[in-house]
Amino acid sequence: MSTLTNRRQFLATSAGLTVALTAPAIVRAQAAQVLNLYSSRHYDTDEALYANFTTGTGIRVNRIEAAPDALIERMRAEGANSPADVFVSVDAGRIERARELGLLAPVNSEVLASRVPASLRDPNGYWFGFSSRARVIMYNKDKVSPAELSTYEELANPKWKGRLLTRSSTAIYNQSLTGSILAANGEAATETWARGIVANMARPPRGGDTDQFRACAAGEGDLAIANTYYLGNAIRKPQPADAAVLEKIAVFFPNQGGRGTHINISGGGLCASSKNPHAAVRFLEYLVSEPAQRFLADGNDEYPVVAGVAPPATIARFGSFKPDQLNAGVFARNNALALQIMDRAGWK
Repeated sequence: MSTLTNRRQFLATSAGLTVALTAPAIVRAQAAQVLNLYSSRHYDTDEALYANFTTGTGIRVNRIEAAPDALIERMRAEGANSPADVFVSVDAGRIERARELGLLAPVNSEVLASRVPASLRDPNGYWFGFSSRARVIMYNKDKVSPAELSTYEELANPKWKGRLLTRSSTAIYNQSLTGSILAANGEAATETWARGIVANMARPPRGGDTDQFRACAAGEGDLAIANTYYLGNAIRKPQPADAAVLEKIAVFFPNQGGRGTHINISGGGLCASSKNPHAAVRFLEYLVSEPAQRFLADGNDEYPVVAGVAPPATIARFGSFKPDQLNAGVFARNNALALQIMDRAGWK
């Protein structure tokens, strides 16, 4: 437990997702407290997640939702007077940007350090991942054998010319993937790879990840680069038009013989402006409790970060895999150069 919470102990029950405190009087004393959460998460299950934190602690969660970049700009404009206590976002690039701008404060928490893998948290405690997603190769089972697939790097092979679908270089998920390749292979090799990706595109990039694997199923290409949770979402909330898509599309985890598959995070940290840091740290620690991990993962078909917590059935069906152990902050800091490289390669 952190120094800020060394007198409190979280005990989450599997039935109620409640948090029991060592002294009920603490709950009564904090009944009037409000935690201001700046979040770009927008999933229905989060309502129960926050409500149960309030039930167990007496701390009400006041959620301010917006796109991640808009939240960052809002915190910058508000400065030291910002009411933000906790910032939660998707993609390590955005979370690291908040740290670089001085919007986050370090947290010294044994709970967070012990439950969040080192690769998914800032080494100095500025931010922590609470769920993760893998960026994988999705392929049309009628057109491609998994035996033909191996690594991200191999997607630049001319044998895939006219067969690859991906979204634009402006998509931060692609910037983070390219940032991880930059960390592994260096700038020159990464630019060569990016040029190969552009040469192999089945069409100019457009749409989101879901559009890529739908186009793959429709025969516009044979391979797609996408995050696992998008396909998980389609499985959990199927649309009639997607029935054929789900029959045709399979998942391949790249680089299993080497560094592992690139993963990104949904995460956050304590805001430097927080007027209520005790409550903020308690909330962050609550997010790594086992029941909260299930809510976070199930809400968007993501992987829990805490060992021993099973992923949702929607994505567990893809199988287990070896994740890249590169610290998320490294590829996040590479995003700007990654985008320059992609632009030079003609990846629009």
